[in-house]
Amino acid sequence: MEPNRTALPFREFSHRISLIFMLTLAAALLLLGRAETYVFDRARQVVTDMAAPLLEIASRPVAATRRVIERTDEYAYVFDENERLRAENARLLAWKEEALKLQAKVARYEALLNVQVDPAINYASGRVVSDSGGPFVDTVLVNVGNEQGAKSGQAVIDTDGLVGRIVSTGPQASRVLLLTDLNSRIPVVIEPAHYKAVLAGDNTDWPKLEYLAAQSAVSAGDRVVTSGDGGLIPAGLPVGLVIQTSAGDLRVQTFSDRGRLDFVRVLQYEFPSKVKRQDPPEVLEGPPAGSEAEETGDATAPGDAQAAAVE
Repeated sequence: MEPNRTALPFREFSHRISLIFMLTLAAALLLLGRAETYVFDRARQVVTDMAAPLLEIASRPVAATRRVIERTDEYAYVFDENERLRAENARLLAWKEEALKLQAKVARYEALLNVQVDPAINYASGRVVSDSGGPFVDTVLVNVGNEQGAKSGQAVIDTDGLVGRIVSTGPQASRVLLLTDLNSRIPVVIEPAHYKAVLAGDNTDWPKLEYLAAQSAVSAGDRVVTSGDGGLIPAGLPVGLVIQTSAGDLRVQTFSDRGRLDFVRVLQYEFPSKVKRQDPPEVLEGPPAGSEAEETGDATAPGDAQAAAVE
């Protein structure tokens, strides 16, 4: 079957007409645009105004998607930041606990220094670690031993005053006999009258005052300090206050409390027993040996002369 020859020239003619029309329209628009710029600007503005709502509507899903992505990133950042802050908070809490412990320890040491002692007396600071029992009733163990200079008989004080004295030592620890123990005997002075006595423990909370002069005017509230007699414990260490029981007995409420014992000081006190040798004064010495011989010689000389004369 042969193609329609009349249809082909018609298609070619229509294509040419369309091309010519488009070229003519483009040229006309170009000429019109140059001639009437305001008209095209106005038309462009109308087209923009009409397209703006459509573009806004079309951009909403994009903006929403962008916000979702940003929120997801923010949530991920917040989660990571929260984990980091939690770890940092845990570290800060640990440091806070250490700081509080150190602060409490420093406060205890500062309070321990409130008990004034002679600056010439050395001491070793330690801590009450336990009470393992033994032949004594009221004793405690402190982590100060021979290696730190602890010796039997040395006084032990805390933040309030005298605690007791050391009764046995080891390389790293010592046993302290408290003032309330039955075997404790401490020479004391009752102020302000300066009456001397012996503080004797009897396994109660209030040690007794023994060997107190009968005529002494001691009353409740008087302060009790160590006297220093015997040379083992330095004088002036605070011990407690005088109290009077319902039976009329005078006892001592000690400043130190066994229930609050923590940090202590072991006083390395040595009584100055070494005294330089001193010769007696000249007035107490006899005459020199030479002078005695001379005096003897002078006294016998006349006798010898008389004997010679007789002969």
